[in-house]
Amino acid sequence: MTPEDLAQIHAECFPAHPRAWSGHEFAELLASTGSFLLPRAHGFLLGRVIADEAELLTLAVSPLARRTGTGQSLVGEFLTRAAEMGANTAFLEVASDNLRAQRLYARTGWQQAGLRRNYYAAAIDALVLRHDLGHRQDS
Repeated sequence: MTPEDLAQIHAECFPAHPRAWSGHEFAELLASTGSFLLPRAHGFLLGRVIADEAELLTLAVSPLARRTGTGQSLVGEFLTRAAEMGANTAFLEVASDNLRAQRLYARTGWQQAGLRRNYYAAAIDALVLRHDLGHRQDS
């Protein structure tokens, strides 16, 4: 997948938010230390590990491929890869209005660790979620 492919899928998945990520932004993230891409036919997960912490930067599954287990599979693979790369804890931010993603993350063992008010837009907060990689629950 090229950075432009990633940007196109990202735009499909997040049409309601102020701005999808550009191909240039994906290229920069992919080139940064500790970053890794988990691609699928109709989606992807971009993550990174720095020191002993992992960050799930974005997860995107095309609307036509949802409800097929792709998202859950990608999250499970992210947790495994992050632990293999030396992370003890993983973090992510999810929009307060993205209930589908919140349910996925709850099913895979993530817990709320914080809140960033108006992070995505006015009245759209970011829920900061945490996952202890020593206590995996991703089935």
